[in-house]
Amino acid sequence: MENFLQFFEQTGFAYLKFGNVIMIVIGITFITLAIRKHYEPLLLVPIGMGIIVGNIPFNKTMQLGVDNQGAIIVEDGRVLTKTVEDSDGDKSERVRSRPGSVLGYLYFGVSHGVFPPLIFLGIGAMTDFSTMLSNPRLVLLGAAAQIGVFLTFLGALCLDFPAAQAGAIGIIGGADGPTAIFLSAKLAPDLLGAIAIAAYSYMALVPVIQPPIMKLLTTQNERKIRMKPPREVSKAERIVFPIAAFLICTLLAPGALVLIGMLFFGNLLKECGVTERLAHSARTSMIDIVTILLGFSVGASTAARNFLQSESLLIFALGAVAFAIATAGGVLFAKVMNLFLKEKINPLVGAAGVSAVPDSARVVEMVGLQEDPENHLLMHAMAPNVAGVLGSAVAAGILWSYFN
Repeated sequence: MENFLQFFEQTGFAYLKFGNVIMIVIGITFITLAIRKHYEPLLLVPIGMGIIVGNIPFNKTMQLGVDNQGAIIVEDGRVLTKTVEDSDGDKSERVRSRPGSVLGYLYFGVSHGVFPPLIFLGIGAMTDFSTMLSNPRLVLLGAAAQIGVFLTFLGALCLDFPAAQAGAIGIIGGADGPTAIFLSAKLAPDLLGAIAIAAYSYMALVPVIQPPIMKLLTTQNERKIRMKPPREVSKAERIVFPIAAFLICTLLAPGALVLIGMLFFGNLLKECGVTERLAHSARTSMIDIVTILLGFSVGASTAARNFLQSESLLIFALGAVAFAIATAGGVLFAKVMNLFLKEKINPLVGAAGVSAVPDSARVVEMVGLQEDPENHLLMHAMAPNVAGVLGSAVAAGILWSYFN
């Protein structure tokens, strides 16, 4: 019995708490939604499995969790060093450090903002900005949807979140997971897990959240508005655009330098015509690998002791409000634009200003076809959709610059 008890103390059952069980159920729910409902399976399956892995308890003496990324060894207020001798016999002192866990090293890419720029590189390599260039006024819809970011920021301040944390929470309204992770790592690392899970959860629920809001704010006649086909954009325009847009965006918001830079670098690889091999790697194998590591690491960071807090519930509530406001902002701004335009915009297109690429554009197409089976809005919706990606990245850059 003594041996059995000693063995039991080394198992996860000895440290399992009710909160761990809740989080494991949440992880299984994510995987179920991904498989049965096809809600962002490429994100929810890695995140769901990561949540399950991150909530298996263990003896604290074992280096297994994402919070163990290695550390410098300090004793009695001084940093310990060790003497190292090279091949020539020369000796030097090096700082001693504890080894981190495997999950800790994987999570390093999240906590230090390494993975999000790589995701943006892949997004840039698969994004076609032609529809946006053919009808530049639709860019305004992507900008209008960012109202969700700043109103949520104000809401978080009203709930007594510190200003920097409120800025990180507000970016959920941009519906852009990598951007939310990048900004949270800079402004609110303690809330990174909750913010990332909230952002990706609402991205996955785009087909559920957006249609009721879109229908509530538009009439049947407005949903039937047909728009002219986009003009053909020249190759020169497509090559010049990523360079020019990068200069404009980053000069306005230097904090967005890394995200915007990688996005337009990937797009330049795609459009220049001489680096198709690199562009193909960026938009296929590379982005797939990074998505697996990012989703799994974020999920593994949601240990119950850190995640099941009142702050996390508030973040989820604010995230839902942010998403709804962003959707409404794009739709209502399209209706305002129609007051001054001869060639009307279908207000449904404004909902695609939420930068969940390409899901929000697909939702616009779906809702439009329900009213008119021959009215295809997908290409038009992609313009504010990709503009929303730029808008959320610029908003993140502004918030980081302000609270840095």
